[in-house]
Amino acid sequence: MKRRHFIKKASVSGVGIALAGTALSCKDESSEENTHEAIASTPIRASLPLVIATWNVMEATAKAWDVLQNGGNALDAVEQGCMVEEINENNQTVGKGGFPDRDGNVTLDACIMDMNGNCGSVVYLQNITHAVSVARKVMEDTPHVMLAGEGAKQFAISSGFEPEDLLTEASKKAWEKWKVESEYKPIINIENHDTIGMLAMDKNGNISGACTTSGLAYKMGGRVGDSPIIGSGLFVDNEIGACTATGLGEEVVKTVGSFLVVELMRQGRSPQQACEEAIGRIVNKPNSNYKNFQVGYIAVNKQGETGSYSIHEHFSITKYHDGKNENIKSDFYIKT
Repeated sequence: MKRRHFIKKASVSGVGIALAGTALSCKDESSEENTHEAIASTPIRASLPLVIATWNVMEATAKAWDVLQNGGNALDAVEQGCMVEEINENNQTVGKGGFPDRDGNVTLDACIMDMNGNCGSVVYLQNITHAVSVARKVMEDTPHVMLAGEGAKQFAISSGFEPEDLLTEASKKAWEKWKVESEYKPIINIENHDTIGMLAMDKNGNISGACTTSGLAYKMGGRVGDSPIIGSGLFVDNEIGACTATGLGEEVVKTVGSFLVVELMRQGRSPQQACEEAIGRIVNKPNSNYKNFQVGYIAVNKQGETGSYSIHEHFSITKYHDGKNENIKSDFYIKT
C-alpha cells in the first residue's frame, strides 16, 4: 500500500478510519490501494437513529425516538419531543408553567431548523403553549424566519393554536416569593437553566434541531435570550452536524455559540472538542463572570458522534440511542 497516499486521502476525508482485523492481500497493490481509498472516503457512522437533548428529559427523548422508529424524520422528532416538555408543568423553564418575567408574564422563545437549512423562530410569545410548533409554522408557512410578540401570537391563533393562560399557580407563587426576596430586581439565577434543546438524526442520516424555553426567570419584560436565535441557541448544518445551547442566553449570544461549535466541527474537531472550545471562548474572555452563570452545549456530527460540555457541574444530557434512553452527567469546566 502507498502509505502517504492513504494518509493524504484520510486527512482530506476529515473522519476517523477503522480497519478490519483481517489482513489485506498484498498480491495486487493497485487493488489494495483502491480498497483503502474507499475506506478512507467513507464516513464511519454510528448506528441510527439517535436523539440527544439538554438536561434530564427522558420522556421527551422517548417521544422523539418513537417518532423516528415509526418512520418519522428528524424534524418531526425534535418538534414532538420538545412539545412533551412544553406541556410539562413541573418543568418551570419551558412552556406552560414556566417562570414569568418580573411583571408576571410568561413569555416563550423557540426555534427549529431542518436538514435543508430552513428555520423558524418565535420570540416573546405569550398565551400559546407549543412555541416550538409555532416556530415550525413560521418556517413552513411564511416567507419569514422570526415572528415576535403580538404578531407571533396572532399568527399562532390564525394557524389554529388555542390561546391559554400559561401562568400556573405554582409558578405564580414562586414569582410572588421572588418579588419579596429580590426587591423586584431581575437577578441572574444560576440554577434557572433547564431550557430544552434537542438534536435528532434519523435513519437516513439527516439532522434537525429545536430549542424552546420560557427564558430566564423573572427577567425584564421584553428580554430575549439565545434560544430563538439561529446560530446562538441552535444551528444545524446537515453536511457537518448540529449544536444547541442551554443556560444564560446573553453569554451564548455574545459568542454565537451553536454556530461556533458547528464551524469548529467543520474544521475537524469532534463534537466533544468543539463544545469544550466554545465554552473556553466564554470563560476566557477578559473579566468573564463565568463562576456566576451556567452555559452548556450539546452537539452531534454527521457520523453520529455526540459531545457535551458546560461551565459548571450541574449539567446533564439525555441520549436515546441503540434502544437505550439514558440521562448522562456531562463533563464540565469547574465545580461550584
